[in-house]
Amino acid sequence: MRYIIIMDNVKQLETQPIGKLLLAYALPAVITQVVASIYNIVDRVFLGQYVGALAIAGLAITMPIMNIIHALGSLVGVGASSRMSIVLGRKDMRWAEKILGNSMLLTFFFGFLFVTGGYLFMDRILELFGASQDTIGYAREYMQIVLPGMFLTTITFNLTGLIRASGYPTKSMWIMAGGAILNILLDALFISVLDWGIAGAAWATTISMASTALVAVQHFVAPKSFIRFKRHAWAPKLYIFRNVLLIGLSPFLMNFAASFVVALLNRQLIRYGGDLAVGAYGIVNTYCAFMVMFILGLCQGMQPIAGYNYGAGHNHRLRDVFTLTMKVSLTVGTLGALLAMVVPRIILRAFTDSTELLNIGVPAMRYLNVMMPLIAFTITNSQFFQSIDKPWIAIATSLSRQVLFLIPLMYIIPSIRVSMGGDGLTGVWMTCTLCDVLGAMLAGALLCSQLKVFKPGYTAPLRRPRKEAGPKNPED
Repeated sequence: MRYIIIMDNVKQLETQPIGKLLLAYALPAVITQVVASIYNIVDRVFLGQYVGALAIAGLAITMPIMNIIHALGSLVGVGASSRMSIVLGRKDMRWAEKILGNSMLLTFFFGFLFVTGGYLFMDRILELFGASQDTIGYAREYMQIVLPGMFLTTITFNLTGLIRASGYPTKSMWIMAGGAILNILLDALFISVLDWGIAGAAWATTISMASTALVAVQHFVAPKSFIRFKRHAWAPKLYIFRNVLLIGLSPFLMNFAASFVVALLNRQLIRYGGDLAVGAYGIVNTYCAFMVMFILGLCQGMQPIAGYNYGAGHNHRLRDVFTLTMKVSLTVGTLGALLAMVVPRIILRAFTDSTELLNIGVPAMRYLNVMMPLIAFTITNSQFFQSIDKPWIAIATSLSRQVLFLIPLMYIIPSIRVSMGGDGLTGVWMTCTLCDVLGAMLAGALLCSQLKVFKPGYTAPLRRPRKEAGPKNPED
């Protein structure tokens, strides 16, 4: 007998109006994106106020390492949540439970490797990311405490994504929000009251992430949750590992490539514009990231709706949620571009009063944001393909702008502009604009090649051994 009992909160993914569903799932996802960024901000604020500049510099050294850990979290979490949405559309609870258990096995595996390697090679890693004799002590003290907390972060990212995919978007949001609030309170206690310095920031982050991980685990232990940890789910399944990692590879490579590309871009900016150009780019990139955050939150809201209806074969609803998400993404991108084009100086003044920085930042703001609608188009396409188990299309879409186009052109276009008597810095900004156009063109071509997924009768492939086509016992 097939195990086909589905709770109402998941059943609504194929019955409720698409607009209502997207709002219900996207709003918590956007808020979660905002909350996740708080972890990177709060520690710096308290350290700057109560410890000093060297402590902030030491913490800054650890940021790329923490970003890599977050990328590992997305590698498993995004892949697992996308797969779960699809199999829930198939109404296969046993398979969904296997995804839950096997995603935890992957999280433990990657967490063990990263934590062990972090402790064994800590000084070498910190020096690689720019630690000096003055800052390495702060960075080491922070990382020695926070590494286990970062492992708990990957657990939280994985499980909150699965909570959202299984029909609890608001609960996923509150788990992350609760951790952020606890982090702020503990920072105030440990740093400003107890004077623990950078160690206080590390303990605040570790304790808050441990708390969110425990709450997320409890959700899948509670009897009222229809997807729970069960004994059969912990048996390693290579096909689940493969499917989860293939889908999660897109956001992982995008995050990893972004860190690498920014390093190369900074070198070009120093070459043609000096340190102030790097500072201007940092401010403009903050605005870009803020706009992208909303688009990504919207797409995360789309993901369980698209995945579920793709798995269920409701291709008309799949088309509707993609179309609506694309319209809203393009609207957000257009508004972001208009603000950057019309009032760039006002936006920049929120970050700096330096006349030199403003003069460099205004053209940068316009060049880097004029194609924000195309950026929204590319991101939405990538996230959509990720949601419906098209990993290689998602990877090609997400990496084309950064790797295929930006890396070679950031060296070619500025050089050509200088040889023609222009300034190289404007050439760097123009490169970013051109790559946005080229990336969107490739994304559009890939979308056209996959329009069959919207046609009536198209069936999502299962991607698992036939011998496991269904459970023998609904209760095991």
